[in-house]
Amino acid sequence: MIMEFLFTILAALISIVALGLVSVIVFEAYRRSLNNAHVDAPAIFEDPKSLKQVPCPDIFDPAKKYLSLIIPAFNEEHRLPGALNETMNYLKKREAKDKSFSYEVLIVDDGSRDGTKRVAFDFVKKYGVDKGMLHSRGELLLMLDADGATKVTDLEKLENQIHAVARKEHRGDSAACDTTFKISDIPIVAFGSRAHLEEKAIATRKWYRNFLMKGFHLVVLLTAGPGIRDTQCGFKMFTRSAARKLFTNVRLKRWCFDVELVFLCKWFRIPVLEVSVNWSEIPGSKVNLLSIPNMLWELALMSVGYRTQMWKINS
Repeated sequence: MIMEFLFTILAALISIVALGLVSVIVFEAYRRSLNNAHVDAPAIFEDPKSLKQVPCPDIFDPAKKYLSLIIPAFNEEHRLPGALNETMNYLKKREAKDKSFSYEVLIVDDGSRDGTKRVAFDFVKKYGVDKGMLHSRGELLLMLDADGATKVTDLEKLENQIHAVARKEHRGDSAACDTTFKISDIPIVAFGSRAHLEEKAIATRKWYRNFLMKGFHLVVLLTAGPGIRDTQCGFKMFTRSAARKLFTNVRLKRWCFDVELVFLCKWFRIPVLEVSVNWSEIPGSKVNLLSIPNMLWELALMSVGYRTQMWKINS
């Protein structure tokens, strides 16, 4: 009798905890249903020369640059300078070879508590850099991690693949001679991928990162479906029209927004290319064992939000 009583109490406690957890997930998913309200909010940045606040460009404006590079940064005081130097050196060399090539670098400070903002603003004053994926001006938009783990020169791999698919999408190979053809008007996404490194055992990630990756792949498969082997590589390129559709709908802001991008690409039937890139682990990663509950939490919110249609998709 005592054992049965204890089991009954235990079952009741488990049920209460489970119900409480589900309730919290549903409530948070509902709260985040308006998480993309930032799209309508006025955006400003500080001009590096006048130090005045001026309006940011908008993703719905016509493209004024060929390439935008967006670098999200959170507590990257030590890794950001190296990545920015490498990026600017590449862009300057390419600009010198091709006078039609135009670009901008956008640094997004994600609430850093170290000297990231100071480091970024030093580059702003030197090169005239501004910020924000939704406020970029490029025909092509590259989002890359601030650690420089992927060589910036690999952007040409993603760029070439996007152009090849765009030509096929737009009246076959004759699109190259069509003056109405604009790469920015055709929605395509290219994900840099490290999957080939796992297969060849070249990647040198720490054991817990490999453990996280394997478990994460399984959860991603269940949440967003098959198709992309490496959703988390911080090296992704979007055409301007693809970025408009995707980033005006994204609600997750940290660990799993990449998975949400995959889900949204499938929803909008935007082609997603997975392109192998060179990658090396840079000390100072923010990923650790404590990342697991954060990832699972965000994936649960995403699953509930879209499956219950609390998260409306704007077309």
